Amino acid sequence: MSDKKGWGATVLGWFVVSDDEEGHGASGEDQGGDTAGGSATDMPQVFVKDPPAALGGQVDFKAVFEAAGIDDEESGRVARAQELLASLPNDTPAPVRKQIVEASLNAFGVSIDKIIEGGVAEIQALEGYIRTGAADTQTLLSESAGRIKKFEEEIQRIRTVMDQRVQEQQAVTKACNERKLGIQQILEFFGQEAVARVVQAASTRRAAAGGPAGPDSRKER
Repeated sequence: MSDKKGWGATVLGWFVVSDDEEGHGASGEDQGGDTAGGSATDMPQVFVKDPPAALGGQVDFKAVFEAAGIDDEESGRVARAQELLASLPNDTPAPVRKQIVEASLNAFGVSIDKIIEGGVAEIQALEGYIRTGAADTQTLLSESAGRIKKFEEEIQRIRTVMDQRVQEQQAVTKACNERKLGIQQILEFFGQEAVARVVQAASTRRAAAGGPAGPDSRKER
């Protein structure tokens, strides 16, 4: 990793380390202060149009590169170099691999400088895509947290209203039952037979008058 120090100041978003490379990735110090979690505001503008959304976390790399102004020819040069490098045996010494790749590219008239330029542009486009998505995600999280807070406050208000209504109903039930006990004492004082006789007579009168059955104490004096 020591030979890669300083690359972060040259290529934005350079430090992504594969599993078979030494260490666990570069630190912010190695990257010249550039980290994958950096904000979209402290990086150069790499997109010429809005990049595509990553629906379901799936990245349309071709569309991302197009949004960054990288055409198919540029991407094709980088892909060709990748394929050529991948075709070599893993145990081939690095200097030999470099000679083979460069010789092959030169034989096909592919400019190495153009490959480097395209690779740098693709890395920076991908870093920009990461940061743009991270910024959008953070905005969504902040807005969603605000909405959740409002919903929680509304839920708490509704629960408070519910508790108050239950307490009010309990108070009403208690007051009415206490009043009923007082009235019941009067009725019990006159006796069950007298109460039954009056209720029956009142029911008969209402039935004869075409009114509802049952006692109507408001008409009885």
